[in-house]
Amino acid sequence: MNLLLRIRKFLHWESSPKPDVKLLPEVYPHLKAFRLPLILTVLTMLVGTIGYVIIDNFTLLDAIYQTGITFTTVGFGEIAPISEAGRIFTITLIIAGFAVFSSAVGILVAELNRGNIVAIIKERRMLYKIARLKKHFVVCYHNDYTLEVTKQLKKNHIPFVVIDPRPEIHEWALEHKYPTYLKAEPHAELTMLKAHLASAKGLITLSSSMADNIALIASVRLFEKEHFLPRPYYVISAAESMSDVEKLKKLGADTVVSPTKLTAQRVSAMAARPDMENLLEEFLYQSDNPLDMEEVEVPKYSWAVMKKLKETHLREITNTSVIGITKKDGKFLAMPKGDVLVTSECKLLVIGTQSGINHTKELLRKRNKPKELRFV
Repeated sequence: MNLLLRIRKFLHWESSPKPDVKLLPEVYPHLKAFRLPLILTVLTMLVGTIGYVIIDNFTLLDAIYQTGITFTTVGFGEIAPISEAGRIFTITLIIAGFAVFSSAVGILVAELNRGNIVAIIKERRMLYKIARLKKHFVVCYHNDYTLEVTKQLKKNHIPFVVIDPRPEIHEWALEHKYPTYLKAEPHAELTMLKAHLASAKGLITLSSSMADNIALIASVRLFEKEHFLPRPYYVISAAESMSDVEKLKKLGADTVVSPTKLTAQRVSAMAARPDMENLLEEFLYQSDNPLDMEEVEVPKYSWAVMKKLKETHLREITNTSVIGITKKDGKFLAMPKGDVLVTSECKLLVIGTQSGINHTKELLRKRNKPKELRFV
């Protein structure tokens, strides 16, 4: 066993991830109806074997074989001469076998029509699919906002799981091509385990009901504490009024989006500057546009800490521009000059291509001065 583990480690073989919840125990209650046909089958085989041994002096193996081919009505015939009493016994055994198989088929059809077993098996397959996800988002409640959010997540190749308690979620998932989804109450702990929340990046709750959003945010934060997770989830919620926005933020939401406020801001921006109407859509929200903008955090151990911005030479190396710095205390400095110091755990607002931004992240995560700057 140790040798096998060493070989797998040497070859970098990883075992297939398994879901946190096993659904096989949920199948067992639906199999109770099959107990009676199974018991009758065993009893019929037992009675048939004993009957052939007593009536026609069959050996034990011959009696089991004759009972089996008679009970299943395969029609192989007699393996040895059978007396008249044995033939009457054989006819009785055939009728009993037919009755047992008929009842078993009826029970099987009834269970399949209910759909419980099939639904559990499908959900089990979905859980194994979800278990392979890492740094995904759990999107709760299906509505128009969910459709738009999942479209953007797909375009940016961000994995996600959609959760909704309504039975129509199966039809919606097929219609809108959700790769992974669950029919469950989002705030339940069992649902969070099924959604593999332990490896998720965050959660998005888009319910029109304020009570649903509150319950879900509280449940997620409680789930974090109970499972001792190394990092908190990034929780995004929606709210109609500004008072609801403040409530959800106090409860633990990291970002709360108000459609009313966003609409008002967009309309006012269009009224003030009509020529800027589609700027964000063209340069930031289009998936096929090379320009992107992202906040990059500077770790405590980064070589860039306490260096002047111009000394990092990020623009020359990565072809990106730092257009803002958010200090650790939350203060934001727009369009920083080259003499501004890069402090520990500050966030740089970087604009450029996605590859350039990724290169910037790699540089800032290094402990030692990069090779590109050793001779600068």
